[in-house]
Amino acid sequence: MTMKGGKTLSKKKKETDFLSISARVRVMETRLLTTERMERMIDARDAAEAAKVLDECGYPDLAQVTPSAVEDMLAQAQGALFEDLGKAVDDPALLDLFRCKYDYHNAKVLIKSAALGLDQDQLLLRGGRYEPEKLAEDFRREDLRSCVPVFQEAVAHARELLGSSGDPQQADFVLDRAYYAELTQLAQQSGSPFLQGYVTLAIDSANLRAAVRAARLDKGPDFLRLVLVEGGAVLPADIAVTPGPDLARLYHSSLLLPAAEAGAALAVPNGGALTDFERLCDDALMAYMAKARMIPFGEQPVAAYLYAREAEATAIRIILTGRMAGIDGATIRARLRRAYC
Repeated sequence: MTMKGGKTLSKKKKETDFLSISARVRVMETRLLTTERMERMIDARDAAEAAKVLDECGYPDLAQVTPSAVEDMLAQAQGALFEDLGKAVDDPALLDLFRCKYDYHNAKVLIKSAALGLDQDQLLLRGGRYEPEKLAEDFRREDLRSCVPVFQEAVAHARELLGSSGDPQQADFVLDRAYYAELTQLAQQSGSPFLQGYVTLAIDSANLRAAVRAARLDKGPDFLRLVLVEGGAVLPADIAVTPGPDLARLYHSSLLLPAAEAGAALAVPNGGALTDFERLCDDALMAYMAKARMIPFGEQPVAAYLYAREAEATAIRIILTGRMAGIDGATIRARLRRAYC
């Protein structure tokens, strides 16, 4: 691993750096939302009783279980997590790998809001590298010098493209490509083969989802070349020319094979619901991260825990939103992803 000033951090020293935080993470894992805890939330009498299970995971009591209260709780927990680990992890690239997605979400909100002449700052998320309020202020002043160059350039390009074309999808393509380019760069900066493998799989997953959706809309190779991103194990050029029903053969040696097989069956116009396909894509990433449970210390347990907390937030949203809406337990279970533990 290369550090500032050109110094190289040896593997032995790097592992030692993670010894203490890895031990802490193992303790923190005991409070994650397990499959058993999810089941208790689903079987609870109502949404309020379901939310009480989250006490065991370290979340505060909710005075009222409403969508906004749930989102506030999750945002505060995410911010506290990054603040806590930021003091203990001497590798900014590791944390930024999981933080930058919130920055790109916020960029999409700001760009589209500006194009519509609306103030939608309530849609901005915490947890990124840049505080939402500061990012919004800098965006409106057209001064993002405090952000990394890749992000600056992507926001400027997306904003200009939306203004000239009026097509928000084109702006999203620009930001998505920049996001995955940043992930690749951050994984390389970390010097971790484990993180590099995760990013490769994440890009493969994103491209598979795009290919399935494009096939369902009867979009051809030209459209896919605009959407697909570089950096995965499966080449975008191969995906672009492969008919939707044949996609699975490109992923024969990937953890994404079950997802690809499910997606290929749905990759035709009016192909049916994508719920199981989307779940299998996410489950492949969780299966990759779960490998870290066999590693005693290093960057792997920390990265896996960060990913598990993201998955936990998604599960909490699915369960509590479903319970508030009166959705039956079987339907909620079908929407849940694989748990880390």
